[in-house]
Order: sequence, then C-alpha cells, then structure tokens
Amino acid sequence: MLNSQINQTHSLSNLLPLQNPFVAGDATTHSSSSAYSPAILRHPTATKKSNATRSRSTSAGKIKAITIPFLTKTTVKGVITIQPAISSAIAGVGIGGVADGVSDLLGRSFLLELVSNDLDSKGKQKTVKAYARYEALDFDINVYTYKCDFDVPEDFGEIGAILVENEYSKKMFFKKIVLNNNITFTCESWVASKYDNPDKRIFFSDKSYLPSETPEGLKSLREKDMESLRGNGQGERKSSDRIYDYDVYDDLGAPDMSLSLARPVLGGNDHPYPRRCRTGRPMSTKDPLSETRTLLPFYVPSDEDFSEIKEVNFGARALYSVLHAVVPTLDAIITDKDKGFPLFRTIDMLYDQGVNVPAPDNGLKTVLPRLVKGAVDTVDAVIQFETPATIDRDTFSWFRDEEFCRQMLAGLNPYTIQLVTEWPLTSKLDPQVYGPQESGITKEIVEQEIKGFMTLEQALAEKKLFMLDYNDLLLPYVNKTRELNGTTLYGSRTLMFLTPTGTLRPLAIELTRPPSDDKPQWKHVYTPAWDATGAWLWKMAKAQVLSHDSAYHQLVSHWLRTHCVMEPYIIATNRHLSQMHPIRRLLLPHLRYTMQINALARLALINAGGIIESTFSPGKYSMQICSDAYDQLWRFDQESLPADLISRGLAVEDPNSPHGLKLTIEDYPYANDGLLLWDAIKQWATSYVNHYYPKANLIESDVELTQWWDEIRTVGHGDKKDEPWWPQLKTQEDLIGIVSTIMWVGSGHHSAVNFGQYDFAGYFPNRPTMARTKMPNEDPTEEEWQSFIKRPEDALLKCFPSQIQATQVMSVLDVLSSHSPDEEYIGGYIEPAWAAEPAIKAAFEEFRGSLEKLEGIIDSRNVDPKLHNRSGAGLVPYQLLKPFSGPGVTGRGVPNSISI
Repeated sequence: MLNSQINQTHSLSNLLPLQNPFVAGDATTHSSSSAYSPAILRHPTATKKSNATRSRSTSAGKIKAITIPFLTKTTVKGVITIQPAISSAIAGVGIGGVADGVSDLLGRSFLLELVSNDLDSKGKQKTVKAYARYEALDFDINVYTYKCDFDVPEDFGEIGAILVENEYSKKMFFKKIVLNNNITFTCESWVASKYDNPDKRIFFSDKSYLPSETPEGLKSLREKDMESLRGNGQGERKSSDRIYDYDVYDDLGAPDMSLSLARPVLGGNDHPYPRRCRTGRPMSTKDPLSETRTLLPFYVPSDEDFSEIKEVNFGARALYSVLHAVVPTLDAIITDKDKGFPLFRTIDMLYDQGVNVPAPDNGLKTVLPRLVKGAVDTVDAVIQFETPATIDRDTFSWFRDEEFCRQMLAGLNPYTIQLVTEWPLTSKLDPQVYGPQESGITKEIVEQEIKGFMTLEQALAEKKLFMLDYNDLLLPYVNKTRELNGTTLYGSRTLMFLTPTGTLRPLAIELTRPPSDDKPQWKHVYTPAWDATGAWLWKMAKAQVLSHDSAYHQLVSHWLRTHCVMEPYIIATNRHLSQMHPIRRLLLPHLRYTMQINALARLALINAGGIIESTFSPGKYSMQICSDAYDQLWRFDQESLPADLISRGLAVEDPNSPHGLKLTIEDYPYANDGLLLWDAIKQWATSYVNHYYPKANLIESDVELTQWWDEIRTVGHGDKKDEPWWPQLKTQEDLIGIVSTIMWVGSGHHSAVNFGQYDFAGYFPNRPTMARTKMPNEDPTEEEWQSFIKRPEDALLKCFPSQIQATQVMSVLDVLSSHSPDEEYIGGYIEPAWAAEPAIKAAFEEFRGSLEKLEGIIDSRNVDPKLHNRSGAGLVPYQLLKPFSGPGVTGRGVPNSISI
C-alpha cells in the first residue's frame, strides 16, 4: 500500500469509473480476470472454480468443444505503463487510498486481448483475454503500473497485436505494454473510455511490416485501425476523437463577432493553400463559407494532444498564457494604442526596469519565469524582458550596414536572399495596373557603389550581386494596406555586393508605391550616403525593408514552409500508413506535437485580429500574402536544403565539392551548417529505406505508401495537384528524397527560423515587424519634411511599432524561442521500433554520431577568424543548427519536430 498520507484526490477521477463498469450486462460477460476466445479451453483437470469462471467469460455462450482435449498453456505476463497528468507528476502526487478503490473493481481496469499473427484452422483470429490490475505508481519515472496474466495456448503462435478496452470513465494515456516473452507494444496514445468509444483500441508490436508482409492474423486489424482514423467526413469532432480529415482554412475569420473580422477562405482556386485538419464546427450565420470559432483550443485528434502528459508542450501552454493573460494585460495598461517610444532610452527600459502590471493570476509566473518577474508589492508584478543576445554583445549592431546584410546569411531569415542573374531588374506585374516594370536601380547606381571593384557586367558574371526581392509579392497589397490605420507598405528590392572578404555590402534599396486613383507610381532608390539627410533616409529605408523581411519570415519562411505544409503530411500519414508501417515509424518523431501548436496558431496568432494582423505591416492582408507565396513560390521539390539553395542561385551542383554542392557565398553559416545536418538526415533515411525496401518493386507494390503519397499531393496539397514538379514515387531514391525532405522541414528548417527569434528580434529596432509611417521624402508636406530635418530620430521612432505592438511581439517571441525541459532533439532518442531491429539500431547510432560531430564542427567554425560572417567583434555565434540544447532561450538546438 502506498503511503496513505500522500494526497489522494488528484487521480480519483482518472483511475475510477464514475459508475460500475460491470453493470448492465458486463457482470455476465466479464466476470474473471482472464477470458478466452471460442477456440481456447482450459485443461480438463483444472479446478471447478476455474471452470466455472471460464463458463462466464466473454465468449461463454459461444464456446464449442474442440478435438484437442489436452491443450497446454503458458502464462504470459504483461506490464502496462500509464502516464499520469503532468501536473500530478510534477507535484509528485500519488494515488494513496485509490488503490483500495481499484481493488474493489476486482482488477478490472483494462480488458486486454492478445492477437496471434496466425489464423486458426478455420481462418479466424486467435485471441486470449485478460484483465489488468493496478500495481503501483512509480515515482522515479512518473508512470502508473498495471499487470496482467494471460494463459496462452502453446500453439497460439507469435503475438502480433493487442486490443485494449478502457474500463475507466476517463481517457488514459498508454505509454507501452511489455510482455515477458520479449514482445513490446509501444503505444504512446490516449485510449478513450469505453463509455465514450466502445471500439477496442488496436496496438501492434514494435516489429515493422510492409503491407505485403503483414501476418495473416493481423491483416484485418491493420485495415480496421486505419479506417477508424479516417472517419466519414461528417459531424463535429469531439475531443475524444482520433479522426484525421482535411478541410480548408475557413476558420481564421470571425464574421459572427464583426463583419470587419471576416476573412477569405484559404484553399481553393481563389486562394490556394495547404489543407488543415477538419474540425466540423457549424458554419457562420453571417458568412456561410466560414466556420464558427471557439474560445477554447481547436480540435486536434486526441493522439496529437500531449498537453496533459508531456512537458514538451510547455511551450504551447506558455504561448497560450502569453496570448490570453500577458497580451491582454499589456493591452489594458497601455491605453494609447498608437503611442510609440519617445526615446531609444525608453526602449532600453523594457530590459532594465520592465513594465509594472497588475499581479497575474496564480501560476503565470511559474509558466513564464523569464517574463513575469517577482511582485513589486502585493498588487503589482513586473513584465521585464531579458536582453537579447545581439544587443547584449553589441548595443549598436542593429545600426550597422554590415550586420544588416550578415543577418541575411546568419540570422533569422536566411531563406530569402537570392543571386541576381538578369539585368535590368524588372517586375512581372501588369504595368497597366502597377506602373513601369523596370527597376529604378540602374547600372550607373550600381557601378557608383562598387567603383574600384569591377563593372556591373563583371559582377553579374562572377556572381557577386545578391538581393532581397519583395517587390512583386507585396506591391499588389500596398494601396490596400495603406487604407488601414497605423501602417504602411511598399514593394521593395535590396541589392548587395559580395566583397573580397566574403561579406555582403548593401548597394541600394528600392521602395515602390503603385499608382492609385489620384497619384502616379512613386519609386525611389536609396543608397548608403555620406551626408546627414541621406544617411537618415537610408536608415529609414532599411527599417522599411526589415519590416517586409519580418513579415515574410513569419508568414512564409516560418509558418507556411514549416508549420502549415507539415499538417497534410501528418494527416495523410495517420490515414494511410499503419502503426506497423516502417515509414510511419521513421516519420513519427518529426510529426509529433505539430498539429496542436498549429491549432493554437489558428486560434490566436494568424486569425483575424490576432497577433500577426495586429503587429505586422500587412495587417488584415497577412494571410492572403501567405496564400500568394504558396501559390507563386512553394514547390515540394525545392524544400530540401540542397534544392532550395540551388533554386536561389546560392549553390550549384558539383560532385567534387563537399555535399555535392559548390556554394556561391562560401561563408554562408546557415548553408554550411545546414548541409552537414541535411547529409546526416539523408544518410539515416537511406539506410532505413534500403533496409525495408531492398528492391525498387517493393515501393510501387506498397499500397499504403502509394496511397499516402497520392493523398498528400492530390488532397493535402490539392491546389497544386497538377504541378509537374511533384517527385514520383517509384524507387528507393524517390522515397529517400521525399522522407528526407519532410524530416528536414520539421527539424532543421524550422529550427533555423524559430529558435533565434528572440535573440534577433527581441530588440525590435533590429527587426521591426511593422513600419507605421511612410518615408519622409514620399510626397511630404513642408511641415512633415521640416519635422524630419529637425528631429530625424523622432521620425524613425514613429516608424517603429507602437509600445503595445512591440511588447506584445516581444512576449510572444520570448516563448516561441524557448526549448521545453524535456525537448526531443534530433538524434537524441531511439524509437523502440528502431531499437528492436539490429540493422536499424546500428544505422541510428551512426546518425547520432554524425550529429555529435556536427556540434564540434559548429563550435570550431564560430571561432575561425577567417569566417567573417560568424566570427568577429560583438557577433552572436551562429549555432541555431547545433543539434542539442538545454531548456530555455539558448539560440541553438534542433528538435525532431515543430513543437512550438
């Protein structure tokens, strides 16, 4: 008996049914701790008590005599581990007297049924049943333990599956079931109460099988399990459901709350977009194309909800706390929503002194210890921001041109810079609508800036010119955005030159406003200047470009290219790849936790009036721009790191170079580190795929695999189903490329754009998310121009986000940049199914070794004085792709999946 003084209340509702589970028929069908299928009878010499017990078993009324009267049996012992709620585990709370309550259930906590790989002589499944009994709470590993004994006939054959019925009134999280004959069922899944879902849960052993290799006794279960996950596309989903289905993004707007919050549906011909998980909520009464919203987290299939049992969802809980407690608190105390920062010193005070706020509700300081500091008195607390690494090392780094360019290679958004291959620079937009297509950045401007180095023609030929090009993506939204309050927008191009030292030097920034009803196109080119007015205009032009880059980073490089495009992969994997499919088991670590954080994003980040719309320049048009980027720019075949670099002109194929690529910019920290990580992932995928598919014909004959890939292309990314660039799936190399890309996007790509957010953007002048005012020289009044001339610093501060916008973004970025205490880093943990196969285990150990070497390589690169883009006075070392990290905001660490 556990110590009776331990708090006995926390698990009562989880461990005990609210009603006797053996009433209304159960008493006559499940009256013993062991039950057997019709084909299994106890030895005739068994005790009368045992025979009587068997006569009342589940199949009592159906048992028929068999011709083998002396069938011997072996006792197989099973141990089930159940994960308690995280709050209970953290508090060290036991169940105490609840064990007495469990004993009242006569050991009937879970009904388990072993299933043989073989069919019996009549072609039917062979099964053996037993009830599990509660054993103990293991404080060391924070799991509840249950045990059961199965009497298994000697001719039962190999055990391949287990069926579970949860007799409790609450869902329970099964970690694993281990039999003493060396068979393990790794569950990691919620099992609903039989009162919520009467269907038995199916779990398969850790041994992987291709569909064609499935043992006869498991074939029907394999298909039945996947059918249960697909659903029928009808009805509103409940939290206990495990249904994976597709829908368009029709739940970002809230027209029932206000017509100003209506938003177009993303997904379809008008606004192409990946699909999300279907929730089935009722449609809006004011907009029949929009789904209604809820104040609670949106539905995700129950196995995607880890919030109750995993600290890895600390980030999701912390983000929820920021969005629903800190952000409203800041909103309440900053009454003037348009008020900016009057001085740069005022910005510094956010880190030195913080903001006094009313004391938050209980628990918030525990969830957000970096953000919510100790109470000033009994009434107030302090929201105080940590000094970001970039500013901590160099207070003025954000002001410098070289850092402006360096961060395009070693900063938060290294995905956009591209090689200039054609001249002159021109737009592809309709000149009748948007004005002249040719850029204002002329040959003369370029050669004036690179005088003494080379001509424009030489710079193009030698691959020395690079740019950020946000002109055509943003220009269609400039006039619409300018109609919104408190923001502005331009189309922009930023041109840079690769110097002999391997660093980038800015040459010119072009800002464009298209024609409107009463004004012609406005276009201006800014260059680094040596006079006071020109120098301040250049600084303000950089702020405009950084606001564009911030929006593109968050909407495209981050949300679209990682979170959003991964959701169809997750849905298709659960609908078409069985638990026992080796490719599902390869991908699963890279798919965990993502749907839950995506649902939270739809709830409060990318929704109408959410953080993105409130604090980024495009405002209400943010997600439409995201849709345009998907339509115009996203291609699966260019999402692998090598293909992405080649598509932007940052690399060319070269079999004589490391990784088979020659980089256009040799000192490109993101690419240099990323290619080592990419190679390790691809080698691991190669070993894994070739083990299970030694011949190419096994790929095309794998029905589950072909259906999975077909549904990803034609449904999950259905708006691009007819694109010719989709990879075929016919050979091992095809499959290796596909799975490597998915694994990379969920791990390396996401880490590169996520975990540096606070370090690079926590001091918002370095990466302002919004430009609130137009350039001083764009059609100014005399008063506006004189105001700029007298106090140019004021003009820059007015352009930056307001106080409420800045503090809201900083609060969110702090959480998004944090690693949870039990983060699951790439290569850090071997999945049980991999460990069960010696060849796969050896390949994984090789993978882990490659990642450990990568840690040391990155460290050595960051102290190499020849690498000016990562080593130098005041520079933050580039370590976003170092695989491992401690908890918190560390600026490094590559988790397996998108968990925040």
